[in-house]
Amino acid sequence: MTVLGAGSFGSALAIHLARRGHSTLLWGRNAAAMAAMEAARENAVYLPDTPFPVKLTATSDLVRAIAEAEDIVLATPSAALGATIAAIAPLLRPGQGLVCACKGLEPGTARLAHEVIAEGLQQTHPVAILSGPTFAKELAMGLPTAVTIASSDEIFAEKIARIFHGDGFRAYPSDDVIGVEIGGAAKNVMAIGVGIADGLGLGANTRAGFITRSLNELMRLGVAAGAKPETFMGLAGLGDLVLTCTDNQSRNRRFGLLLAGCIAISLGIAGLRLLQPYLEGAGINAALRALAGTSDDAARYDPLLRVAVGLVVVAAVQIVLRYTSTLMLSHLGLRVVTDLR
Repeated sequence: MTVLGAGSFGSALAIHLARRGHSTLLWGRNAAAMAAMEAARENAVYLPDTPFPVKLTATSDLVRAIAEAEDIVLATPSAALGATIAAIAPLLRPGQGLVCACKGLEPGTARLAHEVIAEGLQQTHPVAILSGPTFAKELAMGLPTAVTIASSDEIFAEKIARIFHGDGFRAYPSDDVIGVEIGGAAKNVMAIGVGIADGLGLGANTRAGFITRSLNELMRLGVAAGAKPETFMGLAGLGDLVLTCTDNQSRNRRFGLLLAGCIAISLGIAGLRLLQPYLEGAGINAALRALAGTSDDAARYDPLLRVAVGLVVVAAVQIVLRYTSTLMLSHLGLRVVTDLR
């Protein structure tokens, strides 16, 4: 297996695969950084003190990474997915499978990962989506973790689930690609709102209410996009939502806490730009608004505000949207719906 993307999650997935006994290449574009990783036998930047298993090799050679892999895991940021597919498309062999572990929507287009991959490939390849409640540090440590592997190709989904399954890691196949993708992207938005609520000291009741109504909102959006409602009651929906909203390892939750403390507000737009690498949820909220633009409810859809209205934190959430929308996307001017149906 090859994992493309040597950040924290890509490195953790590569460590797990190698620990399972699979010869694994971890690819990153920075030659010096990858050489340092291979020499140190760890990713000291993202996962310090987590040694690489014997079967894991770090490389910056993309041709080698593709040539030596039976299947490929895509673990780049979602914003870089299109460029990654364009780079590897000429190198892929017929039948070589892709497993996308990117959580998010493409900035500027609001396309789901499988749509970006399909457009960029020159021939048909099996594609699966890996998603679920997975903090990279805990995965790399070998702590128990469970994910969903979704693909329209049932045989490929089961194959990838078998490869990952084991050593405290549980992988469950699914055929609901859209539901798994939306669950993995939209939970980041809701985590900002929960962080704001907790930062304002609104209590456990508000947190529980916010998360519950967030699940309802994810389900409504997913069903409208063609997903199965039951998907959102599983690992890629409820599981990932609870994880991201309740633990401070979540960057989006921490951003909500930061906003609640008025630190980001005092920094202003210039200061917020410094935080851009941490704001998946902020950009995804705008992308979800664009995604909903294909439906009749387009003019009134805003997932974060739909949940926040009636839960006291609407003013703080408006600050999130006002500032972060200028950083990543320009889907503005939508009316806000205030019912919580």
